[in-house]
Amino acid sequence: MILYNVTVKIETKTHEEWVNWMKNTHIPDVLATGLFTGYKFYRILGDEDQEGVTYAIQYFTPSLDSFIRYRDEYAQRLQAEHAQRYANKYVAFRTLMEEV
Repeated sequence: MILYNVTVKIETKTHEEWVNWMKNTHIPDVLATGLFTGYKFYRILGDEDQEGVTYAIQYFTPSLDSFIRYRDEYAQRLQAEHAQRYANKYVAFRTLMEEV
């Protein structure tokens, strides 16, 4: 099992609208690729400040090959949609993990 984790710190005044967009648009678009078997969406506690709220979105895929296909065929477009919609309102980093 491969876990693709995306951690996003979104500005405080935007975070509620962002969560709604993530749940109703972005995450369903990622899952519609057919390459992930599920996801979890978490708010990271203890990291709140005036600048932003931090979230972690975890996507599960059965193999590294499935993730590579997602990365090569879909990630650029989906990340660009997010970047355009929330330009200068967030920072993000991604982590890829393998279950042991």
